[in-house]
Amino acid sequence: MQQDSVLRHPGYLNFAASRVFSSLAFQCVAIAMGWMIYDKTHSAFALALVGLCQFLPMVVLTFVVGQVADRFDRRRIGLACQLIEAAVAAVLAVATWQDWLTPTGILVAVTIMGATVAFERPTMAALLPSIMPPALLQPAIATSTSMMQTALIVGPSLGGLTYGFHPVVPFASAAVLFAVASINVISIRMEWTPTKREPVTLASVFAGVSFIKSRPVMLGTISLDLFAVLLGGATALLPMFARDILHAGPWSLGLLRAAPAIGALVMSVVLARKPLTDKVGAKMLWAVAIFGMATIVFAMSTNIALSILALLVVGASDTVSVVVRSSLVQLLTPEAMRGRVNAVNSLFIGTSNQLGEFESGMLAGAMGPVAAGVIGGIGTIVIVLLWTRTFPDLAKVKTLQG
Repeated sequence: MQQDSVLRHPGYLNFAASRVFSSLAFQCVAIAMGWMIYDKTHSAFALALVGLCQFLPMVVLTFVVGQVADRFDRRRIGLACQLIEAAVAAVLAVATWQDWLTPTGILVAVTIMGATVAFERPTMAALLPSIMPPALLQPAIATSTSMMQTALIVGPSLGGLTYGFHPVVPFASAAVLFAVASINVISIRMEWTPTKREPVTLASVFAGVSFIKSRPVMLGTISLDLFAVLLGGATALLPMFARDILHAGPWSLGLLRAAPAIGALVMSVVLARKPLTDKVGAKMLWAVAIFGMATIVFAMSTNIALSILALLVVGASDTVSVVVRSSLVQLLTPEAMRGRVNAVNSLFIGTSNQLGEFESGMLAGAMGPVAAGVIGGIGTIVIVLLWTRTFPDLAKVKTLQG
């Protein structure tokens, strides 16, 4: 099995463990901070500020992150980020225990965490191809995706459960998890040779953007994901669907939130065991189209079982796109450019997620959640058709084996 080969590869388990423990810790902290700031302020605006404080550092630091990730040992960057995150979580635990934590303090902590995540995620993504040979990169990404999806399912539940014991517990637990992640990242075995450090110029800072623009397949793949998620972000409206459309209790919201992650987990396990080997470009386009169709079905459904099924398909189809996009970005990018390219890619992903939620919310406020979901799904399908014509080489991509 290729998955077995991936798991036996030197350094991969440490890499995957570092990402999973870090994600679990971040989810614990995010759930606890969101609950705490709302409990202290009873303000939806305060919750919006939490999202903004996470997003803005990524926008501001994108081009700095790329330069740093391409000039220094990426393991040490990951280590520094996770140690800072562990320290922030520990300070939050002490501040909560002593009842010092204020809404302003929470937003400061969120901003610091947002800045470290802005460095950590693209750096770790750029690190993987230095560990794995090209032939194993796709199953490695799929296996990592399945583990990350598991963390996204378990993390919020862990944060909520530990918060129920005592508000200090999720922060203290996160500090330990971040520390374990840092031990794993510095334990990754690889041959790292510093690349030649070119002078920092305006051209080198924006080299990631220029590189992506010069590769139509890469630009098409990343921008397709950007606009598909931007338009098809109906999952941001889940509380409205659970209460007003499906007329179900709070339990239904938990099921609806878990469904896309479960669908993604199942598909990532399938792709880890049976990697895409032919017509991967066409399959990615079909997956995004299915994502749009499933979004429409979810928006029009008035049955909880059908809604959950549609969201399972949403998560599974999105994972196909994620694995293909991630593999293409890594395989088409030379080692010396991976930090800058992954930083831009991370910005695209963050922008689509955040603005997608904003777009869906605004459209739902004006037209209702059903119309917003249907329009978003149709828009996603239209984007696929446009991208098929605008980037004809995208559908011609045959393999991800390099």
